[in-house]
Amino acid sequence: MGVCGVFIDGGYLDKVLQHNHGNSRIDYERLTVEMVEKDELLRTYYYHCLPYQSNPPTDEEKRRYARKHRFVTALRHLPRHEVRLGKLVFRGNTTDGQPIFQQKRVDIMLGVDMALLAGKRRMDRVALLTGDSDTIPAVEAVKTEGVLVTLWHGKFGTNASPSRDLVKIVDERCEISDDVVKRIAR
Repeated sequence: MGVCGVFIDGGYLDKVLQHNHGNSRIDYERLTVEMVEKDELLRTYYYHCLPYQSNPPTDEEKRRYARKHRFVTALRHLPRHEVRLGKLVFRGNTTDGQPIFQQKRVDIMLGVDMALLAGKRRMDRVALLTGDSDTIPAVEAVKTEGVLVTLWHGKFGTNASPSRDLVKIVDERCEISDDVVKRIAR
């Protein structure tokens, strides 16, 4: 039994729950327990962005922001949970008028935290919930430090499929299946 650090890309988890599990609501403490397995938890790091607000914000933007802020505050109160927030940037509109938003800083924060903790020998295993290939350099650095990396991911062949390159480089893989979601449902 070792020490496990849990790293969750909140945007990707939202996508998995939306596209693979009908927007199921989950218990984040149970998710952590599921990901840690039999190891001791170092800490769960959750990365996301608060919703975009225009200047001045619309009433809907204010409501969406307030909901997400309450959620993030609740996560921060869970034992051994740390929240790291990036920034959501408006990038224009699609040809059909839909807004385009981009998360900034999230992947870098996740990668830096993983690499620093691995380099300081604070954990033996990483449970990483993401689908983004931008985390590959951090995964490589963590593995160089002798840390085992388990990727938690959405179903292949869906809008929540993980990067194939990321899947190839990790040590172990665990799909967020219907059974997993049932065990961690709220």
